[in-house]
Amino acid sequence: MALRSYQELIGWKKGIELVTDVYRLTQKFPKQEIYGLTSQIRRAAVSIPSNIAEGQGHMSRREFKQFLGHARGSVFELESQVLIARNLSYLNLEEGEFLLERIAELGRVLNGLLKSLDPAVTNH
Repeated sequence: MALRSYQELIGWKKGIELVTDVYRLTQKFPKQEIYGLTSQIRRAAVSIPSNIAEGQGHMSRREFKQFLGHARGSVFELESQVLIARNLSYLNLEEGEFLLERIAELGRVLNGLLKSLDPAVTNH
């Protein structure tokens, strides 16, 4: 069955959930960080489902893979920023671990999606 919409992709759904969690948890960051780490974390999180959606909207497998690669890069960017926020005690240990687990899960989903787009390797 072919996908009709990016909204059917598990990676996009998990990305939207992650964005919601990120916004909720960054609301308590210090006000002086609104244009700093808060903004960076939110932009990286939003970039993940946005790139999945944009890539799925393109007409070629190659372009979709390219946008999934951008989403995957944003996963690593977000992971780094969450670690920084945790080190600065903007997130407590439990909140940091919660986000890091969700980020890792989304990374695995993206890796699986990328692998599924590779041409099948034939064994001789």
